[in-house]
Amino acid sequence: MHMRSWMLIALVVACSPQHSGTPGDGNDDATADAFAGPYPDFPASPIVDSSAPPNSGTLFGGAGTGSASGGPCMYEPEVGTLYPQNWLRPRFSWAAGGSENLFEVRVTAANEVNPLVVYTAMTTWTMPADIWSALSNHIIEQPITVTVRGATYDGSSMLTSGPEIGTSGDIQIASVSAPGAIVYWTTSNGTGFRGFHIGDESVVTVAAPSDDGAATQCIGCHSSTPDGTYVAYSATDTAGNGDPAMLGLMSSDGMHTKPPFISAAAMTLMQRLNQEAPQFSKNHWQTGDHVAINMYPTDGVTDPGAYEIMWTDLEATSTATGTGYVARTGDANHAASASFAHTSDTILYVSAPAVNSGVTVSNGDIWTVPYNNRAGGAATAVTGASTADNEYYPSFSPDDKYIAYDVVPGGSSSYANPSAEVYVIASSGGTRVRLAANDPPTCTNQGSSPGVENSWPKWAPQVSQGNSKTYYWLTFSSTRNSPILGPTPQLYVTPIVDDGTTLTTYPALYLWNQPSDEHNHTPAWDFFEILQ
Repeated sequence: MHMRSWMLIALVVACSPQHSGTPGDGNDDATADAFAGPYPDFPASPIVDSSAPPNSGTLFGGAGTGSASGGPCMYEPEVGTLYPQNWLRPRFSWAAGGSENLFEVRVTAANEVNPLVVYTAMTTWTMPADIWSALSNHIIEQPITVTVRGATYDGSSMLTSGPEIGTSGDIQIASVSAPGAIVYWTTSNGTGFRGFHIGDESVVTVAAPSDDGAATQCIGCHSSTPDGTYVAYSATDTAGNGDPAMLGLMSSDGMHTKPPFISAAAMTLMQRLNQEAPQFSKNHWQTGDHVAINMYPTDGVTDPGAYEIMWTDLEATSTATGTGYVARTGDANHAASASFAHTSDTILYVSAPAVNSGVTVSNGDIWTVPYNNRAGGAATAVTGASTADNEYYPSFSPDDKYIAYDVVPGGSSSYANPSAEVYVIASSGGTRVRLAANDPPTCTNQGSSPGVENSWPKWAPQVSQGNSKTYYWLTFSSTRNSPILGPTPQLYVTPIVDDGTTLTTYPALYLWNQPSDEHNHTPAWDFFEILQ
């Protein structure tokens, strides 16, 4: 569902005196005040799906009945998580304890008339959209308690064990939404880009290699142009890891159109081999000043290469004057993973003694350098993000106040490293903050972090203000997944909340709209103009 459509539904729900979705059995509080509560968002009677016996409620007994432990392990959502208001309706997933084959999900909130009680023989259940629309507008930043119980049903008339209480804890809904759309790279069924708006329950194909040209075999390392109109990427005629690459741009709306302002000279420059990871600035994305920066090896070698930050004028009238390098005075290392700040002409990058493919390093540190009208200047290490560890894949928050980046032990490669963890640090330097989202739920067999490759953090394109706090949203890929599917790389989102003195981080939110059997990597989050 598009954000605009969702907002219309949300306004209707918020201004309605009664919950307009799943009705109760006549016991709903029809006189509830829509603006103060308590709210009748949950039906008064349990929801018993077709997989469960009709008398499941009687079999389970009242809330809290049964053994106090040994029940199902809920891994989605994680206890303690914080949803944006416009999130796709919550899905509840769990792993059975022992022989359990019948389950109860119970959701309660202090300002709700009824508990939401669900019985199912499945190990996943998704909240109906109408209930979620009402709940996400009424119970804002208040504890919502979720408890899962399990039992063994004999298939006829009785429980042979249980019920047993499993995961129980609180989740919350933020007072703000998460903006924009995510476009990510998938390596399943051929490489390509897929995308969705926050709140969509499915993904669309944004581009395939053939959309770039008949000879193109792989596209990757992508970003958005500042207006969201185009996806920029590395493209290669060789299948595999994407080397040697050229620069490509095509519209993000699925029509695959090329920018009309790219000159013939610029097209020639874009077709040079070994160009990687294009990035842009809104300060240099207008008529007469369309500039890309990317990584390019001065020695023409990719493994390892003497990579530098190169700028390319996409409206160049001459190949001789349409490109050059950004000087990094004071930094004798090579450069990787360069990107622009949003509110200034600062370039953020990784400084490393060796760089492969423009992004892979072994002893990286986070540095900045001024763009300075393409000339560069004095480079500066970010204090606290230039340590003995290997620090890489940095990106500025949309207000440039923070930097998100990956960390692995020094001397180890950044490429597909299971030890990767995501950290955040103030752009001015300081003490880095490890995100709670690095850790999978402790009750599953998904392993622990480090060990699940939390990689490629990218910020939502806009911060939000609410309750005197600033809300940031961050996406990343991770090889954690359900205990059933195994370590398939998938995308996650996590909130980071700044109250003016403290950064609070939360467990990760799984994006269940993505194909769970596909390998999904390297997300980009911006105001992409994808069509859904």
